[in-house]
Amino acid sequence: MKTLPAIALSACLALAAAPLCAADPVDVDVAKAAEILSGEEKVVVLDVRTPEEFADGHLEGAVNIDYNGGSFEEQLAKLDPAKPYLVHCAAGGRSGRSLGTFKKLGFSKVYHLADGYNGWEDAGKPVVKGKPGQ
Repeated sequence: MKTLPAIALSACLALAAAPLCAADPVDVDVAKAAEILSGEEKVVVLDVRTPEEFADGHLEGAVNIDYNGGSFEEQLAKLDPAKPYLVHCAAGGRSGRSLGTFKKLGFSKVYHLADGYNGWEDAGKPVVKGKPGQ
């Protein structure tokens, strides 16, 4: 019976070594994403499309890190994993593939806009055209 507490302690220590608070990303539709962005919580919008796609239109305040740009994981690792993120691409493919990287890096709260930018725009939600500062 004395080995049971030792096993429990070992399990706790192993869990402590894992990325803290890494949670499974949550798929959301356009309506839920709009609700999240209009709420009290400050959510970072992360657009994983190409810079050209981003310049053609993006959600207000979005940060652009190109999923296919060659340094996606490195750039993602520079972000604060404790902040909540809403990640999207054009239609959900690239952003869906990116979710494992968020989990691997220990991000605590990630929402995935499953319908992507196209779904957002098709729903008549506000977008910004041009590069930031233009």
